[in-house]
Order: sequence, then C-alpha cells, then structure tokens
Amino acid sequence: MKMKTAGSIALWTMLSVPLHAAWPGQAGGATGTQPAETAAKADDKKSSVPEFKITSHETTIEGQTVKYTATAGMLPLLDDAGKTKAQVFFVAYERADQEPGQRPIMFAFNGGPGSSSVWLHMGAIGPKRVEMGPEGEALPPPAKVVTNEHSWLDVCDLVFIDPVSTGYSRPAEGENAGQFHGLNEDVAAVGNFIRLYCTRYQRWASPKFLVGESYGTTRASGLAAYLQGQLGMYLNGIVLISPVLNFQTLEADVGNDLPYWLFLPTYTATAWHYKKLDAELQGDLMKTLAEAQRWASGDYMVALSKGDQLSVAERDAVAAKMARYTGVSKEFVLRHELRVTQSRFCRELLRERGLTVGRLDSRYSAVSREVGEGSSDGAIGYAGSDPSYAAIQGVYTAGLNMYLRGELKFESDQNYEILTGKVNPWSFQPAVNRYANVSDSLRQAMVQNPSLKVLFAAGYFDLATPFGATDYTVAHLGLPAELRGHVMQTYYRSGHMMYVRADDLAKLKADAKKLVTGP
Repeated sequence: MKMKTAGSIALWTMLSVPLHAAWPGQAGGATGTQPAETAAKADDKKSSVPEFKITSHETTIEGQTVKYTATAGMLPLLDDAGKTKAQVFFVAYERADQEPGQRPIMFAFNGGPGSSSVWLHMGAIGPKRVEMGPEGEALPPPAKVVTNEHSWLDVCDLVFIDPVSTGYSRPAEGENAGQFHGLNEDVAAVGNFIRLYCTRYQRWASPKFLVGESYGTTRASGLAAYLQGQLGMYLNGIVLISPVLNFQTLEADVGNDLPYWLFLPTYTATAWHYKKLDAELQGDLMKTLAEAQRWASGDYMVALSKGDQLSVAERDAVAAKMARYTGVSKEFVLRHELRVTQSRFCRELLRERGLTVGRLDSRYSAVSREVGEGSSDGAIGYAGSDPSYAAIQGVYTAGLNMYLRGELKFESDQNYEILTGKVNPWSFQPAVNRYANVSDSLRQAMVQNPSLKVLFAAGYFDLATPFGATDYTVAHLGLPAELRGHVMQTYYRSGHMMYVRADDLAKLKADAKKLVTGP
C-alpha cells in the first residue's frame, strides 16, 4: 500500500517493463498444471508447512446474516520440479451457505512494495475491521476489532495474499528472498499463488476478480496480463484503489514536469480542507476542483513547458494563480520556480502553525520538526513522520495480531511484517533508466479479454497517488472506443485509504459491488 513510508523502498528507480518474465526456478514463467495432490506430495517432502486453521463464523453485512468459513495458512510456491521456493501466507473467507465452486472470488493485496495485505483485510474488505473514528481519526489504544458492516464477503469470497517477505510469508530454507523482490518476479510469484489456490480449492469455475491498493495496483495490472497470457486464467474484473500504473505521473524529476500539474488539484483540495483558499473558492469543493483542474491542465501546463522562455510577467501571473489554488504564498511559488513538490507543499501549507500535513491523507496533520536542508528538496522526509501513516500504523498492527491469533486461531511466533524494508532493493530489471509503466499490460489484458472491467478508485486528499495522476493514466490507456465503457472511475472525500472514513467505506463497497454483480 505504501510508497515512501517507513520500511518501504523508494519506488523511484523507474522503468518500463514487459510482464512476462519467470521468477528463478521456473521455465517459461509458469508452474504448469500439475494436479493438486502431486503438488502437495512434493511440498510435504521438501518443507514443513504450518498447520492450516479453519474456523466457522457468522456476521451481519448491511443487515444480512452471513455465515462463513475462514482459512488461515500457507501455500507453497513451487518450481517445475515440485521444489518449494517459498511459503505464502493467506487468509481466505468463503460463505458457508452457498456452493463455492461457481461463486465469485476476489484476490486482494496491498503494495509498498513491502506491505502485507493488512490494510485492505482489516480496513475495507474483510468481515472484521479495526475501529477508527467516523472521519478516520485514530482512537486511543488499545486497538479494537469490530464487525465490518460493509465487508465484501456477501458479494464474493475473499483471499488476502501476503507476498514473500511480508506478513508471515517467507522464502523456503536456503532460498534467496531477493528472487521475489522485483516487479516481474513479484507478479509471477503472486500469479502462481493464485493459480495453485484455484487448483487446490477448485475455483477455476468461479468468476475471478483482483483488488489492489497503491503498488498493489501496479501488481494487479501486471497480473492481469500474466494470469491471462501465461496461465490462461481470464479475469472478470479488477479494482484499483489509489492507483499507480505510470510512475512518471508521480516522480517530479528534472525534465519531468508532469507531476507538478497533476498534483495541483490535490493541493487545492488540501488547502480547501484547511480553509486556506480565498473566500470564493471555499464554497463548493467540486466546483473549486473543476476550476483548479482546468487551470492546471491548461495555463499551468503550458507555462511549465515553456521553461526559460516564460517571460517575467507570465511567470509572475502563473505564480499568483498557483498561490490562489494552493494556499501557499506567491513568493514561495516563485522561489521554487513554479514547481512545488509534494513534500515541500506538505511542510509549507501550515508552516505558520508549526504543522505538517499528511502524505497518504492530507486531512491529517501533526507538529512539524525542522530538519534543515538535508533531504533532496530541502523538506522533511516521511520515514515514520507522515501524520496520516502514524494514525493507522499502531491500530492496524495491534488489530491484525489480535485477530489472527484470537479469532482465526492461527498461532505463529514470527513477526507479522506489516510493512517491511526487507524487500529492499526492489528490482525493476530488465529495463533500466525509464519510468515503470504497466498501463499497457492492463490495456493488453482488456483487449485480450473484452469482458474484463476495471474500477479506478481515488481519494481527493491523497498526496501519494493523487487523483489527477489517475485521471491522466486512464485518459492515456489507449483502449479501443468499444472498451472504454469498461473502465469506471470513482472519487472519495478522503485520502489514500479512503475506507478509513465511514461514509467512504460504504461508498467503496457499493462501487465494487457494481463491478462484481452489475448495477
């Protein structure tokens, strides 16, 4: 889920990567279609698999009683010889009152890379969630786990996947974890987990869906091409929460002005939230955002493209307009040559109050700490200091650990890696020196499978993967006209994890339900 927070790698070595490579030990990138019992026997000989825990439960989802079975345990990643390369931890939920064989099934994961599936599992989709305030406010510890009245389990069965080195997932003894830590390698590993799960649990006949968040949307887009092209497993739908498909939209490098105008509408939303805009812009948020988007994609984009050819008068006018739409001073904008990075904005907006606003959700703020000019852009880093991450880290960590051992009865003394740096360095090989962009993988999957539908979900206050970048990505998918109606976009009055806000938790469920079951 996270992009630049504590324990996650800097996802800024950008490339354009074909998604068909195998991870080490696999010929042609697929594990084959060996029978489940053969795989199980090979695995039994080569590794000790922790015991599965299967428990029965009952809950209420949107007024409906739902009985379900929860399975927590490991599945192996096998090479073609049947040797175990890694053990992948998962938690699966199946309705007990319906035949699972043809019931829709959704595979869920977060991102990072280096994140477990805890955020979607315990925040948005699973039958239980950690309790937060109605706007996503952190509550005093200890954490509480409550019924998720907007779980997706009434609509489809759920499988939460922790990629290797996250959660309880680990490489097998003697195996190098680095073989799983890369864009292509990760896609192949998660894809082969899904294949084996569908084989062992007889879910090949089920309509299949993916849901990913943040870097998990990168993974999901790659998986669409891998599952269909390499494994012949066609999908029905994909939910992309806080998407990042084209990394050029996020990284403001010298020579890459794209993020500056794509981030600006989120700066506007943030300034609106803190009442930092002029009075005429502090009314209707949607009207204000529309105005800011028109200016950003018009005059501002053109001004950036002119570079040193921009006249002094033009520069002054652009700086004044930018100050109007962002809540920072004209002088600050000019000092940074009309190019205000996300981290600088987060520090500057509430500087007079001594506060920094959140990156994952700019509605959060916290006391700022002066650090001088030590970082690349002279602004505070976000390793452990993003107030919006601080609000969720403790409650989700405690909630997940309590829930697994207490309710699901899965006992392990290993540390459940919520968000780990053990995936460092993350590889984008074989391509180098370009921005990672899996948009074409998603486009290819949709062209190959014209029934595939995709939902893009973005938060107005997300400064990690801003909604403007999502809009740009969707507009540049290059889909044939007849397939463009298969892409849906929804927006939320919250941030990267829109589901922490009670109203958006319900809205996200309703939007996803339309994808799975139709309007």
